[in-house]
Amino acid sequence: MRDPMSQSSSARPSAEGTLSRLACARARAAGLDVDSLMAEAGVTRRQVEEENVWLPARGQIRLLELLADALQDDFLGFHIAHDMDLREIGLLYYVLNSSDLLGEALRRGQRYCAVINEGVSLRVRIGKDFGVAFNYVGVNRLSDRHQIEAWVTSLVRICRELTDRRVLPSYVRFLHRRKGSPEMDAFMGCKVEFSADADEVAFPGAAQQMPIRAADPYLNRLLIESCEQVRSRWAIGGPFRTRVENAIAPLLPHGKAASSEIAHQLGMSPRTLTRRLAAEGLTFASVVNNLRSDLARHYLEDNDLPISEIAWLLGFQEVSAFTHAHKRWTGRTPTETRAVQNHERRQPTV
Repeated sequence: MRDPMSQSSSARPSAEGTLSRLACARARAAGLDVDSLMAEAGVTRRQVEEENVWLPARGQIRLLELLADALQDDFLGFHIAHDMDLREIGLLYYVLNSSDLLGEALRRGQRYCAVINEGVSLRVRIGKDFGVAFNYVGVNRLSDRHQIEAWVTSLVRICRELTDRRVLPSYVRFLHRRKGSPEMDAFMGCKVEFSADADEVAFPGAAQQMPIRAADPYLNRLLIESCEQVRSRWAIGGPFRTRVENAIAPLLPHGKAASSEIAHQLGMSPRTLTRRLAAEGLTFASVVNNLRSDLARHYLEDNDLPISEIAWLLGFQEVSAFTHAHKRWTGRTPTETRAVQNHERRQPTV
């Protein structure tokens, strides 16, 4: 098992890199220059391939995006998780697989998910539906598509493999915007929703009582001891700015990303929000402005997304307001920026 403590003690979250390794293997099999893409993503071959070395969670997200573009596979994360041997997940998989009931297994996934990725946390919800929500820690959520789709696909596969039943989600939702996929819908057994308010998968409430076919309480106890040893060494929190950004992003299209609402979502007063941002040299307005700029660049890379819809996604009531803001950020109009991006993508890779 890779140990996050073999990395630096930086507060930036890291990941053990199974997704990166499997994606790179696909790219190499296709004859692509993987090393140059690693360099562009800011990760090294050693971080991706060596068992005891982790890579930055942000680097994994960027690498998957670059590999998906190079492979021309817009659902790379889904395809990797759909095809992989789930034992590749390592210690966490065996903790889940040796648990007694599905609900118990996923609650242990909630506690120990950082054993494989410190940038993702799970929250299990018990009620009429049995739900699992995914939250990003120290990483901008809307910078990602492939990793989160791999996580949700893996979780659904794990539920089916552990119970030896084709468990069907009641719903599957993702925060990021993209066109739907009939292939993903067919696998999940429901219509997958994008541009949702949360990353979440839910099952009928009775699913939590499904027995795990390979349950082994003795092995489970030993594996939990190993997880607890790793967990005791975690020291990841991430900058407060990222927590604020992740709260703002889904509210932008609805015009509800006011400081008072974000403070409420983060469980603090507006005054505390202001003070915590000031401690990082920031204001709420600057965080919103910079987040809009970053998201605009990301959205403009999707040629199927009209400029008018991008303006709406960023919380602008008029396209002209978005155009004015974008020229202030970059010196170009959104249309000009998209043309530059398309030109750069057409250039041959050296």
